[in-house]
Amino acid sequence: MKENLIFIGMPAVGKSTVGIVVAKRLGMNFIDSDLLIQEQEGKLLREIIAEVGDDGFLKIENQVNRDIQCEHAVISPGGSVIYCEEAMEHFKEIGKIVYLKASYQTIKKRIRNPKKRGVVLKEGQTLKSMRISRLMRMAVRSKRRSIM
Repeated sequence: MKENLIFIGMPAVGKSTVGIVVAKRLGMNFIDSDLLIQEQEGKLLREIIAEVGDDGFLKIENQVNRDIQCEHAVISPGGSVIYCEEAMEHFKEIGKIVYLKASYQTIKKRIRNPKKRGVVLKEGQTLKSMRISRLMRMAVRSKRRSIM
């Protein structure tokens, strides 16, 4: 098994910020998959979501994360990667998945405007209901022992 660390969690929980620090301290590479998506598509995340919708974005996010090939790296995928089955299975194969969390108040303060930030929100979904939905998804995954 390749020794990678994959940090997952809600948008704005600090996956990239913590990931960079951990990568530096452990002498590992750092990969931000949101940047890979933007590079592949030639657009900002919010522009991609506006163009192809949430489901189209999740397909792109799944493909990009599923195709990451690396060793000795800290990987920071987007907060919606937990909805990407192939990507999550791939992550289990290439490293250890670590769930980072923060309070709702912290996330709300950091995000401010989810659409401008490029956060995947289903039609009519609020930041609070998105958090609940993703926490439930994380709970299911952790019971399958795929998340630390």
